[in-house]
Amino acid sequence: MFLLTAYHNSKSIAPTAAMASRGFLVGVHRLSTAATEPVITNKTQPSGTGKAVVASTQSLPPSKKSFNPEDLPVTFSDISRAHVRIRSGVKKTTCDKSFFLSELVGANVFLKTEFSQFTGSFKERGARNAILQLKQEQGSALKGVIAASAGNHALALAYHGKELGVPVTVVMPTVAPLAKVDKCRKFNANIIIHGAHIGEAKLFAEGIVEKEGLVYVNGYDDPPIVAGAGTIGVEIIEAVPCVDYVVVPVGGAGLIAGIACAIKTLKPSCKVFGVEPEFAASYIAALKAGKPVAAQITPTLADGLAVPTVGSHAFEVARHYVDECVTVTEKQISIAMLRLIENEKMIVEGGGAAGLAALLPGGKLDRAELKGKNIVVPLCGGNIDSTTLGRVIDRGLAADNRLCNFTATVSDRPGGIAKLTEVLAQEGASIKDIYHERAWLHSNIDQVMVKCVVELQGSEHAKRVKRALIEKGYPLQWFSSDDMF
Repeated sequence: MFLLTAYHNSKSIAPTAAMASRGFLVGVHRLSTAATEPVITNKTQPSGTGKAVVASTQSLPPSKKSFNPEDLPVTFSDISRAHVRIRSGVKKTTCDKSFFLSELVGANVFLKTEFSQFTGSFKERGARNAILQLKQEQGSALKGVIAASAGNHALALAYHGKELGVPVTVVMPTVAPLAKVDKCRKFNANIIIHGAHIGEAKLFAEGIVEKEGLVYVNGYDDPPIVAGAGTIGVEIIEAVPCVDYVVVPVGGAGLIAGIACAIKTLKPSCKVFGVEPEFAASYIAALKAGKPVAAQITPTLADGLAVPTVGSHAFEVARHYVDECVTVTEKQISIAMLRLIENEKMIVEGGGAAGLAALLPGGKLDRAELKGKNIVVPLCGGNIDSTTLGRVIDRGLAADNRLCNFTATVSDRPGGIAKLTEVLAQEGASIKDIYHERAWLHSNIDQVMVKCVVELQGSEHAKRVKRALIEKGYPLQWFSSDDMF
């Protein structure tokens, strides 16, 4: 808390003995000065002597050299107030190092477990902050809040509205998962199902605002929402003061705007990278245009990040603090979700796993400059339907070449399929599905097509099985994971 209190009264924070003893990194907040002026980071020596020393200096990039942070829609002061405001009602999530993922990535990977919040996502931080701020500003005049959401924001707002005694109305599109609709009802929220997608739901909600005098709470762009999300950044610095990189999923840009503002204030040398699904790259589109613009959206595993247009407030903050934004493929997202399930026993939704997806081998952040560094990845949500989870696991296994699909031509005489399965057994392949097809093979009348799905151990095993079948003379159509994604 001393970091936040000190910041309110001064942009330049002098390290104290208490700071040194706690081992925090304290950034000198002077981003509005000339690019040649160094940004100094103070930290304690690893030996624990308690003496503050200058660890590093860096020059600001030209694109960020002439703006006043206090003029932005959300400032670190807003985040620090939110941190104090919500701390009694929101879980301070763990940020522990993952042994297995660190080995895989080649860096020290720390996982910030935001999916462990009561409603399953980081959205609780912004929702509680927004409601508390409205109660403080309007008091008994506050009739209630309303939002359009198909998932995490609806759950967070409904839960904290119930906890704080504020009526909540949520307009959900017809495509909203039934499990999330039912949960919102259990929190006594007024649920309205309207619209084929979130855009139509939002328009309907805005009409209710005018009729009933409710306050609309945007799930990713309202300043109190962004400030609430920024409290994650404060907790990251407290938990991992040696952090070098923070990799954040990007949807409407509220999460990364808040986190980046906090991180760059407390430790300017730390880099903040954004990650979007390539099927919903609205933040990158906004960067290219210089303002929020509508981006083409295709259905994606990271459905929580599929926001057509980033928030204007969020974008204005993020563009000044975020160092870079990259995209990930559907294949990379599914593998990241699978790695978390198998290695960490964590069930994380596609959007929540996007940051890790970019760091895994083959991702756009699989770079030499990140090797051996301290990297924090917020896992921002874990709300995924059981049926969807099953499909995602299968896709992840297929992307990992541990589930392969091929078609082989075999003899239609007795024992024809038995010989094929014998080859598979010898090579250690387990048959998951097999389908015998006669009608669509227009060659020899004594041959049939067999479609097989087999469980394997990975790419090398798949190559061995394929080679063995070809050596035995089976005509093959082998479908690799690259053909599927």
